[in-house]
Amino acid sequence: MADTNKSDGTSACGIETARQTDPPAIKMTGITKSFGGVLALKNVDLEVQQGQIHALLGGNGAGKSTLLKILRGIHSPDQGSIEVNGRPMLVHSSEASRRAGIAMIFQEMSLIPSLTAAQNIFLNREPKDTFGLIKDRFCQEEAGRLFEEFNVDIDPTKLISQLSTGQCQLIEIIKALSQRSDILILDEPTSALSDAEVDLLFDMLHRLKEAGVAIVYVSHRMDEILRIADHATILRDGRLVLSAPIGNMSVESIVGHVVGKAGSNLSVPKIVDETMLGNTLLELVDASGRHTPHNVSLSVRRGEVVGIAGLLGSGRSSLARMLYGVNPIRSGDIRIKGRSVKLSSPEQALKCGIALIPEDRLRQGLVVQHSVARNICLSVLDKVSYWTWVSSKKVAKLVDEQIAFLHVKTDSPNTKAKQLSGGNQQKVVLAKGLATLPEILILDEPTAGIDIGSKTEVIGVVRQMAAQNKAVILISSETAELIAGSDRILLMADGRIKRELSHKDLFPEQLNDASSFQEAQRRLQVAIQEVNANV
Repeated sequence: MADTNKSDGTSACGIETARQTDPPAIKMTGITKSFGGVLALKNVDLEVQQGQIHALLGGNGAGKSTLLKILRGIHSPDQGSIEVNGRPMLVHSSEASRRAGIAMIFQEMSLIPSLTAAQNIFLNREPKDTFGLIKDRFCQEEAGRLFEEFNVDIDPTKLISQLSTGQCQLIEIIKALSQRSDILILDEPTSALSDAEVDLLFDMLHRLKEAGVAIVYVSHRMDEILRIADHATILRDGRLVLSAPIGNMSVESIVGHVVGKAGSNLSVPKIVDETMLGNTLLELVDASGRHTPHNVSLSVRRGEVVGIAGLLGSGRSSLARMLYGVNPIRSGDIRIKGRSVKLSSPEQALKCGIALIPEDRLRQGLVVQHSVARNICLSVLDKVSYWTWVSSKKVAKLVDEQIAFLHVKTDSPNTKAKQLSGGNQQKVVLAKGLATLPEILILDEPTAGIDIGSKTEVIGVVRQMAAQNKAVILISSETAELIAGSDRILLMADGRIKRELSHKDLFPEQLNDASSFQEAQRRLQVAIQEVNANV
């Protein structure tokens, strides 16, 4: 293994070791950013020292991604200043950020499956010989040296398509470091890693920290934060809540700051009388997918909303895709109205009365270049057609009904979906699902990236569907939405259902004010962290 600290104060990757007299690696001051009149960040400060692992925490919509995209040069701040290693950043672009030594590893990896590990590491900066030909052997040797330095057992000549997700994540990090980046941003880096790969990643991060690299670490896994981080900055609703050393923090105190003391804008739920629920409509018995989930058993009755909570990578979305026939079931049984069914495609799921509202509306839920009307009708073309001819009268009737029911704000049904706000785009996806008249509705992160008003309306639709005797599965990272929308909540970790929480578990006392709702959110967050830590 190569020595990480040379006598001249540089690491083997060429990264200079931090000294006490060095300025902060990152100093962001008074950062403010709005999108279309919606305030995403207001007067936020972030200071990260060289040789420090700094956790950036907050719930969905807290402003973490916006702040990091500003640092990475993807967005420009409306107000505020940025200094990198004591030098002001006057130009806000991805190239300027890269030149300043900042590398960001996104959740969505950027590796090309048909190229080797070595080719991906040196992509777009390949060394060439005097004839202009790429020096492949040099790239392989250099990649091998980097892998050896960080104790990563990967063959540089292997195609990315032949490697595990965890190995690809490690290659992403080494690719960034090979560009002599001395600031590394990691966004949920362990969501798809095995325990052994997490240990390897953490060992790598500790070595980088000792070499003076500043690391910004974003994760919802509090056990990881307490294990790896030196300092934490917590955002809530686009504002700075706390920035302090991690040493004196506990999971409970971190969750308390993330959730805050203010009441939710969502209404406190009413406890549903179980005797008023209908028969079991959907049942899973020891159901497993090809990768995840594992041996899941659950049931949903008519008139019931079952929430599913869990951290990124817990298997929630895989469960939804298996129920919709996107991912095949490997073992176990899916039963609808007591009868075993085989769901090998979304078409079969639709015929069984199942509709899925996917988590990524732009890539999975909408054709953004098409109109609102065309998007809504995509899943029910057979119902609005005569033979091969689409009936404009049937389309108009269906679309008008859905727009009115969901209060979609659009100039016209012919407006392209890309011209709508995020909240109204999500309503169009929901309308497309509801147009199939499902008996079982599965919603995967249905309020991601939309404003609070739209969130309240979506949760209202969820409750309305239950009132119409439908069975609903609500998957969300937002504890407030799960509590407001669900009758009971299942906690997932490692592809398995680990625990069930009722309203009595979350509200042991009378539901009478916003503070009880806030306490329920805290309890749910802590329970999610507990089941994850016990995996």
